[in-house]
Amino acid sequence: MKTRLALLFASALILSTVFLPAQSGVPKRGGKQAHNPPRANQGRIPKAPPARSYLGEQPQMEHLPTGHVNDMPHVNHDQWFGHHPPNDARFHLDQPFPHGRFAHFGPTFRYQVNRIDPKLHRFWFPGGFYFDVAAADWPLCADWCWDCGDDFVVYEDSDHTGWYLLYNIHTGVYVHVQYMGT
Repeated sequence: MKTRLALLFASALILSTVFLPAQSGVPKRGGKQAHNPPRANQGRIPKAPPARSYLGEQPQMEHLPTGHVNDMPHVNHDQWFGHHPPNDARFHLDQPFPHGRFAHFGPTFRYQVNRIDPKLHRFWFPGGFYFDVAAADWPLCADWCWDCGDDFVVYEDSDHTGWYLLYNIHTGVYVHVQYMGT
C-alpha cells in the first residue's frame, strides 16, 4: 500500500513538472504572477544614458514648471538628469572592473534584489551577482525599499569607466554601483 502511494505521488510530481507551463520572468507578488510596470519616466524603461561630449560638462538639472529645480540623479521624459561629469574624482578607479564585467545590463534586463547589506552598501541579484553602491551615492538610495519586489535595471556608465548605473524603475532615481562578482 505504501509503495503504491509513493509511486502515485512520484508520478504526480513528475507529470506536474512536465506539463505545467514554465514560470515567466514577471515578478511575483503575494504568491501570484503580477505585472510590475515602471512608475517613473512616464512608465517607460529608458535607453542607456548618452556619453558626455566633454569633461567640464556639469550635471544637467531638471527645471520644473513650478520653478523648482531637481538636481537629483534621475530620468524623466527619457532624459538623464544629474549625471556627474567624467572627471569627477569620486568615480575614478585606478583599476576598473577588478572583478570582471557584468554582462547582463541594459533596458531588456530587469532585476529584483535578493539580499541587501546596508552596512556594506551591498546588494545581490538572483544568481549571486552582487554590487556595491558608491559611497557618494548611498544617501540617495539608503531609504529605497530594497526587498519590496521593486525592479531595477543596470546600465554601463559611459562616463565613469568601471562603474554601472542602477536605475530604480519606480522612483526614476539612479546610483553608481560597482560589480563585485558572484
